[in-house]
Amino acid sequence: MKVGTRGSKLAQVQTNYIVNELSRITDETIEIKIVKTTGDKITDSQLYNLDAKGLFTKELDKYVLNQDVDFAVHSLKDVPTELDPDLEIVAIPPRESPHDVLISNYEWEELSTGSSLGSSSLRREAFCNHHGKKFKLKPLRGNVETRIKKVYDGECDATIMAEAGLNRLGLSKHIKKRFSLKYITPAAGQGALAVITRKDSDKKELLNKLNHYITSQEVLAEKTVLKELGVGCQWPLGVIAKIKQNKLNLYSILLTPEGEILSKVKLDSSIKDAEKIGIDAANIMKEDYN
Repeated sequence: MKVGTRGSKLAQVQTNYIVNELSRITDETIEIKIVKTTGDKITDSQLYNLDAKGLFTKELDKYVLNQDVDFAVHSLKDVPTELDPDLEIVAIPPRESPHDVLISNYEWEELSTGSSLGSSSLRREAFCNHHGKKFKLKPLRGNVETRIKKVYDGECDATIMAEAGLNRLGLSKHIKKRFSLKYITPAAGQGALAVITRKDSDKKELLNKLNHYITSQEVLAEKTVLKELGVGCQWPLGVIAKIKQNKLNLYSILLTPEGEILSKVKLDSSIKDAEKIGIDAANIMKEDYN
């Protein structure tokens, strides 16, 4: 069995996690094939200035479609809401932390107007603006370790990153501040992984055993909001779903790039109605900003 992955250290750690989990339930040998994606090759542009649909996933998915590999492992937040019709997400393992965190030599309160924030995320920029942090934005690309080093070396005063990646790489000691899910609301699916294969693959049943029902329902609600709004990463949308006491709680917020709230929605539903709650939230949000 062959699995495709991006070449970054984080992508390989994520893929190795899936391979290790699979090795608990199958004796099949699993070979890892590294694929360089468009997103990995572009190092000097803000992501939201690009056609970012599938920027980190498209080439990997081609390898799956062409049967060069049996499946691929993606960060779920990178997966476009519209997959190729011949592909499907067959497993979403338990989610790591969905929180955003601060990496800086300074405390959050010490970072003032004019401080430089290394980021390619319109969402993070909008939330900073919302909280009165009128930062000077600088493109900051590269793998996780590279971005941390650039901050410490003074190329920018701070950056905001997904806590999940730092945890997976054993780099959580660099976290200066962990933001609450309401203060900086994450991207849909942040912290979760997606295992993708062909719809006609004979590996589907095996791979599906890695699926974590609670996580899959949470991220289904989140990604449905994103899909129904049709905003992609071109709009500052934060959305998080959590299952508590057998209820699915969804919180979604859409900002302008300047940080003004266009819509904020909180909804509860039964766990099995994850897709419906996502659709309902998106419809309310459309009414708010149209």
